[in-house]
Amino acid sequence: MPKLSVIIPVFNEAGTIRAVIDKVQAVDIDKEVIIVDDGSSDDTYRVLRDLRYNNLKLIHHTKNRGKGAAVSTGLSQAAGEYMIIQDADLEYEPADYPLLMSVLNSGQADMALGARFTKQYHGALVPRLGNRFLTALLNLLFGVKLNDCFTCYKMFKAQAARDFNLKARSFDIEIEMLAKAIKAGLKIIEVPVSYVPRNYSQGKKIRIKDGIRAIFSIIKYRISP
Repeated sequence: MPKLSVIIPVFNEAGTIRAVIDKVQAVDIDKEVIIVDDGSSDDTYRVLRDLRYNNLKLIHHTKNRGKGAAVSTGLSQAAGEYMIIQDADLEYEPADYPLLMSVLNSGQADMALGARFTKQYHGALVPRLGNRFLTALLNLLFGVKLNDCFTCYKMFKAQAARDFNLKARSFDIEIEMLAKAIKAGLKIIEVPVSYVPRNYSQGKKIRIKDGIRAIFSIIKYRISP
C-alpha cells in the first residue's frame, strides 16, 4: 500500500499540469498520483493521456463538476494511508510533502496543514486580505488559532477523509474538510510551506464570489451536526 495518495483535481491547466506532475513524481516518498480531469475544455486531457508513470491513475469527468467533486472522485480511488490535495498550477511546491509527512509519522498531529503566511508572502492584496478575514472568522467560530484555513495542503489519513462523507462540490471543500477535522477532534499542526501565487491573467480561478460563498460555508459547517 502506498504511503501517500496525491489527489490532483485539474481543470484547464494544460500549460502547467505536466510540470506539476513531474515535481510530484520527483519527491522521494512512497506515493500514488491520482489525477482527476474535471471536464477540461483545453488540451489538458491530451497532455495527461501522454503521461507514462506506473503509479499514476487518470480519471476523466466528461463535464466540469467542481473542485470538491473532483477531490471526492480521487478520494474514492485512493489506496494510500495518507492523502493530500495538489493543485494543478505551480503555486505550491511538492517538495514540501516530507515536511508535512514527518509531523504525521512522528505522532505530533493527525492533520498537517501547509501554512503559506508564516513565510514571506507575495501576492495580490484582495486574495490575501480575503484569506485573512476568512481564517479569522473560522478561528472565531471554531475556537482555533490557525494561520491559513484555505491552504490546499491538508495531509491526513485517507480513511478519515472518507469517514467525513464530504459533500462540497466547489472550492468550499477546503472549509468542509477542515471544519469536520476540528469537530472530530483531530490534532492539527501547521507547517510553513513555500507558495508562489499566480495572478488572474495567469489563470487563477478563485473569485470574490467564492469568498462570499466561503463565509456562508464556514457558518454552515459550524452549526451543522
